[in-house]
Amino acid sequence: MRQWWRDAVLYQVYPRSFADADGDGTGDIAGITSRLDHVADLGVDGIWLSPFYTSPWADGGYDVADFRDVDPRLGTLADFDAMVAAAHARDLRVMVDIVPNHTSHEHPWFRAALAAPPGSPERDLYVFRDGRGEHGELPPTNWLSAFGGPAWSRVADGQWYLHLFAPEQPDLNWDDERVREEFRDILRFWSGRGVDGFRIDVASALVKDLREPLRDLVLVEGGRVEDVGANPDHPFLDRPEVHEVYRDWRRVLAEFDPPRATVGEVWLPGERRVLYTRPDELDQVFNFDFLRAEWDADAYRGVIDSSLADAARVGTVPTWVIGNHDVVRPVSVLGLPRGTDQEAWLLGDGGDPKADLELGTRRARALALLELALPGSAYVYQGEELGLPEVADIPAEALEDPRWERSGHTDKGRDGCRVPLPWTVAGPSFGFNANGAAPWLPQPEEWGRWSVEAQAADPGSVLHLYRRALAQRRRFRADETLTWDDSLNRGPLLAFRRGADVLVLVNTGEESLGLPDGEVLVASAELDGALPGSAAVWLRQA
Repeated sequence: MRQWWRDAVLYQVYPRSFADADGDGTGDIAGITSRLDHVADLGVDGIWLSPFYTSPWADGGYDVADFRDVDPRLGTLADFDAMVAAAHARDLRVMVDIVPNHTSHEHPWFRAALAAPPGSPERDLYVFRDGRGEHGELPPTNWLSAFGGPAWSRVADGQWYLHLFAPEQPDLNWDDERVREEFRDILRFWSGRGVDGFRIDVASALVKDLREPLRDLVLVEGGRVEDVGANPDHPFLDRPEVHEVYRDWRRVLAEFDPPRATVGEVWLPGERRVLYTRPDELDQVFNFDFLRAEWDADAYRGVIDSSLADAARVGTVPTWVIGNHDVVRPVSVLGLPRGTDQEAWLLGDGGDPKADLELGTRRARALALLELALPGSAYVYQGEELGLPEVADIPAEALEDPRWERSGHTDKGRDGCRVPLPWTVAGPSFGFNANGAAPWLPQPEEWGRWSVEAQAADPGSVLHLYRRALAQRRRFRADETLTWDDSLNRGPLLAFRRGADVLVLVNTGEESLGLPDGEVLVASAELDGALPGSAAVWLRQA
């Protein structure tokens, strides 16, 4: 039987920002259920939910206090079960985020660890160490947090604990069998409730080299860690021992029929990333090379070729993403002035250049057609189907991302891509909730122009483009081959064939290019006998 995920399109839901059913300003599980028709009407194959578990929300829910329950602000387990049933009734799969690298500091395990003495079994569930210096006043190593500052925090008795992210997110010790057994049970718990798969947060960082003495890192200039791509023996990234964790998970998830699918968040070079998708490990990992690529035909062709080759080596298929809850929205990235450090800006570190939203929208429409035409699976982050831009002017007092505080207010963080969705043209919350309660992040005054309501009435909208493309994708989605058309593939033009009769053209240049004969299946712009710059088209040819 064909594995469903090999050609699936998954729609990422950030629960706090999708839809608010109870009117408290925060999106919730019942809100997701109420808007599933929108997702089904797009033509996607399933949803991926970012964390909805019990959490103090120090990092948007990625600090989990209870891995087996829904946060009360988002609903109940009964609400979750109803959502899964409603999704399955619409032929939508359900994938959920799992966060195995760390817990919340409010997790019962960590509370017990703080109450226990150094060297206790409770502390062995995390990474506690004595400090350096005459009185242990210095951190055990020079490791840095992804959110800024040291990766160690000191507790009252003088020991330090590791947190690769915020201090409220203590790292688990995956050398302890109790941790491994806990996550086997968590996987079984959600699989038993009908979940179809798991997206694994920070998938390459679970296992650390905890042999004494712990090793310092040689920090790269301007970076927080030494270059993991050049170091096969990094102390906490891409350790070889992490692969046995996923072999173990593979056996657990095979207990269910069908086996539950997995996709890992792995920010590594392709040749190392692909090792996580060997036949006895994960099914997929996210392909961030495509997301990071410049708006350039040669850059895209290089990423596509390498991604297809890497996946074929281990018998899987690539994943394609152009955005998610951690990066600046593609409309804004693709509208940056020439010469801007696109990758730095994408990750929130590139300052505040003004994006040309008209240009960015044209390119994002074309990039969506490129993404959805490629063999393998694709992941669409909520709001991409509306062409939402990044919200760059959120007031400082409203920012919640821990990167804002940890960076000393120099990095605004990721809140700009997490602003609650606009569903209606007008109203205090643009339909995010029914009673108009202020959303947890403020929406721009002009947010209604991008709403589902406005775009549903406009056949030329980004929403209708996604619907048409996802409907036409069914012509060739099961075919895992791509053939470049080198008679056309030159300069700023990307040209390749999919299935028996579909020619895909993407013009990354500024000038219009000649258009071959064929029936237009879907186009990102008006064609008028030629393919404009920053545009794409799918043609049916005999």
